[in-house]
Parts: sequence; C-alpha cells; structure tokens
Amino acid sequence: MILIGPDVPGRADVLDLLAGHLADMYATSPPDSVHALDPAALAGPGISFWTAREDSRLLGCAALKHLAPDAAEIKSMRTAGPARGRGVATALLHHLLAAARTSGYRRLYLETGSQDFFAPARRLYERHGFAVCPPFADYQPDPHSVFMTLELDAPDA
Repeated sequence: MILIGPDVPGRADVLDLLAGHLADMYATSPPDSVHALDPAALAGPGISFWTAREDSRLLGCAALKHLAPDAAEIKSMRTAGPARGRGVATALLHHLLAAARTSGYRRLYLETGSQDFFAPARRLYERHGFAVCPPFADYQPDPHSVFMTLELDAPDA
C-alpha cells in the first residue's frame, strides 16, 4: 500500500531521489531553464513537502510552493525509477490536489520541460485537467519550459 505523508527533504533516501531529479533536469535542459528546487529550498518557508512510501521504501516525492493566498505551484514531483508505472505520480498528484483544496488554494500552477523526456509528466497533468498557460510568478517565456495551470473546485463536501 502506498502511504503519502509530510516529510523532510533532508532524509538520506530523499536526498538521493532529489539528486537524481536534479541530475536529470540538468541533463535534459540548459542550466538557465532548470527550475527544480534543491533540498534546502524545498525545506524552506512557504513549501509543503510529501513523500510516498511503501513499507518505509521511498517511492516518490512532491511539494507545493505557496504563491498567493489562493495559488500554489507544484514542485519536485518525482517517482523513483523502480516505482515507475505503479501509479505513484497519480497518487501524489491526487494528494497535492486535496492538500491544495484544504489549504484554500483555488489555482495550481506548474512548470515542466518541453523536451520529450517530460512528455509523460505533461500527459499526467493534462489527464488531470491542467492546461498550458503563460509564464506565472517570476518565470519568463522559455522554449524549454511548458507552463500549466488548473483551477480547483471547492473542497469536497
């Protein structure tokens, strides 16, 4: 069973997962187009961080970055290699959507890459209602980035 809960980016297994995430980002995008946060930034104020685990084994992670009282950004969605294809990313995304609604956010944003490497991520977000949008927050137009947004419904009653 996949369990998702609050965590800290400084745990050894999480540091390894995030190191792989950053390595992939720099291997597929020019340095100026890498917007992934390092572990210290993910532990900073205004960011909520979760991991997905099964029998204490790390399966993935995700974070929400506060942008405004009604908006947040999805950061650092990552599934561990051995756990890919098991629905971990979908479970994490459902968790983020629920957490965002509970926190009162009405809109979520994200930035992902435009390269083929990121196509599975873009398909996941599109399946869950995200649509391409202009750059948001401090982002600038970038041919290596795809910006997406989702308007959230009110929390389930």
